[in-house]
Amino acid sequence: MTQAPVLPVHMRRRGFDPAPELAELRDGKGIDRIRTPFGADAWLVTRFADVREVLSDSRRFSNVFLGRQQPGMPHMNADELARLRAGNLLAFDPPEHTRLRRLLTPEFTIRRMRRLEPRIREIVDEHLDALDRSGPPADLVAGFALPVPSLVICELLGVPYTDRAEFQRRTGRQLDLSLAVEERFRLGLESREYMGQLVARARADPGEDMLGMLVREHGDELSADELAGIASLLLIAGHETTSNMLGLGTLALLRHPDQLAIVRDEPDRVDAAVEELLRWLSIVHAGTGKVTTTEVEIAGQRIEAGEFVICALPAANRDPALLPDPERLDVTRGAMGHVAFGHGVHHCLGAPLARMEMRIAFPALLRRFPGLRTVSEEAEFRSFHVVYGLTSLPVAW
Repeated sequence: MTQAPVLPVHMRRRGFDPAPELAELRDGKGIDRIRTPFGADAWLVTRFADVREVLSDSRRFSNVFLGRQQPGMPHMNADELARLRAGNLLAFDPPEHTRLRRLLTPEFTIRRMRRLEPRIREIVDEHLDALDRSGPPADLVAGFALPVPSLVICELLGVPYTDRAEFQRRTGRQLDLSLAVEERFRLGLESREYMGQLVARARADPGEDMLGMLVREHGDELSADELAGIASLLLIAGHETTSNMLGLGTLALLRHPDQLAIVRDEPDRVDAAVEELLRWLSIVHAGTGKVTTTEVEIAGQRIEAGEFVICALPAANRDPALLPDPERLDVTRGAMGHVAFGHGVHHCLGAPLARMEMRIAFPALLRRFPGLRTVSEEAEFRSFHVVYGLTSLPVAW
């Protein structure tokens, strides 16, 4: 039996909080050598200023690690690796990354997102109606936090919503680092094959969704593998991250009733509240892994060229150098500048969409069910996942 990997320090949590040893590292020497769940050694960077420096400098800190043969993967030749990473923005540096992102950026502008707002409100209301009809108790993850972002990203991309159960099962397991690398690799290939079928369908008959738009407007610039890679990344990122923010964020607000009341009753403060929840929860444990292209020095540590570097986002977002009293959840401060969406050229492309979904969903949920409460004081957190969150959230009202 394959033994589950040991959680590295940057993935360890105590409920909503990063493990104390991560804060001790940040407030001490700021950097340390760790063993990743992939079996590789890496330098872990923890301070806010250092994390921003690493994430903003693609010349010295490269994203090419994602395009390499990794421990546990079946052997692949250069062509197979190239096909596997095609279209994955996280696996490229400028100028190739710039080329891909330029094609997608118009679809994720704030102005374009505002056009989606009425439909997102409809989707949220439909799921709240369904919860109301079925009555308490209900699992808020299964009934609201997961299906709302899934339906939004499915409609945006042109992915059949009827396929959601299968792709949610696959992506949930792909991101579960307690599973063997071989299993996660196999699931990744399945996802690419599924996306390849959708791309072929879009090329034959491009619709009004994003895949159809990419085929119509950029079909000569993007290969089928690139289209499949783009769609795979957006599908996974589009439902995994926002759904876990909705589930975990709701639990955080329920545990902080004074903060919940602000989100429910003060519309002008919802934007600030979303930023604070993003910072305080930091559901993505790490920024994209980097490989040094030259000798560098971070936090006084000299690092040779060709070394792997990981940025601990939860530690950076609770750095006292970023803001005062960082361990406290305070939805009124709305401090921008957190790195929950990353930083630099790989800053999350879908951040405007995620913000809009949360800005709509949190107040709508809390107003519809003013008596919302957890059924149990215990919560089951997803410790081994790339994206932190809850496996379920039983509630009543």
